[in-house]
Amino acid sequence: MTTGPGDGPADAGGGPARHLPVMLAEVLAHLAPKAAGRYLDGTFGAGGYSRAILDAADCRLLALDRDPTAIAGGAPLLAAAQGRLTLAQARFSALDAVAAETDFLPLDGVVLDIGVSSMQLDEAERGFSFRRDGPLDMRMGADGPSAADLVAELDETTLAHVIWSLGEERLSRVIARAIVRARDEAPITRTGQLAEIVARVVRSKPGEIHPATRTFQALRIAVNEELRELAEALAAAEKALAPGGRLVVVTFHSLEDRIVKTFLANRAKAPSFSRHLPQAEGPPPSFRLVAKGAVEPGPEEVAGNPRARSAKLRAAERTTAPAHGGDDLAGLLPAPSPGARSARKGSPHRR
Repeated sequence: MTTGPGDGPADAGGGPARHLPVMLAEVLAHLAPKAAGRYLDGTFGAGGYSRAILDAADCRLLALDRDPTAIAGGAPLLAAAQGRLTLAQARFSALDAVAAETDFLPLDGVVLDIGVSSMQLDEAERGFSFRRDGPLDMRMGADGPSAADLVAELDETTLAHVIWSLGEERLSRVIARAIVRARDEAPITRTGQLAEIVARVVRSKPGEIHPATRTFQALRIAVNEELRELAEALAAAEKALAPGGRLVVVTFHSLEDRIVKTFLANRAKAPSFSRHLPQAEGPPPSFRLVAKGAVEPGPEEVAGNPRARSAKLRAAERTTAPAHGGDDLAGLLPAPSPGARSARKGSPHRR
């Protein structure tokens, strides 16, 4: 955890970002940063959202990232922010705990940009991309089993379920069978190896996505427990936000968006009344929807930043009602893989 020196407002430029933050104007419009507010960026990455929030208002910001490389890369922005920025290496599922530890509660806003960052994809040694040969790792942090571990240890049925449920890959059984056969001949330790194995059994036409795209997505999500992290982060934000505080979430595929959509719909739903009961059934709504449905990027942004083409933004404002709790979080997630091992180890605040 790192805090910049000094006090007072500052130009939070901190040098150029290494990638373009998606839907930045829409994020700021829905987050609505205000002077003296306390905000949390749960996915610091290259600091695009954090920089913009600090520039938009004379506020304080707590930024989290499970990737130690991202935290180290935030040093220039930390210095430029002159005490208004605090960086912490942590899972965003623990955002309420980290905010409490750093005296940021209650929060006036939380922003989450879900998924893998451009920098991680661009670094072959991180093992996220099938386009750059490297170790089959895919861990956003430094702990827990890697993608190579899952490919080596999961049985065929479990591996097929992971690829189907987290990658939405209709040929998951064929792919799992090919992986198991290949690993019987030699360990699968490189991204290039795995991509080649998948490409041999999944055909694609010119202009279509690479045959290994969905398999790599599934393994990455499984390794980093991304969907469970997201569900727990939403519940943590519900507990940490002050009345009137904003929650803004940007997702990049249907599995993520479905979780956010369902969570916010449940939390914004008014309790039902029955003529047979003297009081309403269910807790009062803890959120009010700010964006009616998903907000999507404009054509100009998509043309200039292809990563934005699948992005969806959802936003809500915290009410004065108590948090609902997390009893319903399991229902937001895909059915668990039979026999799949957990990727989480160690402290919930560290990756």
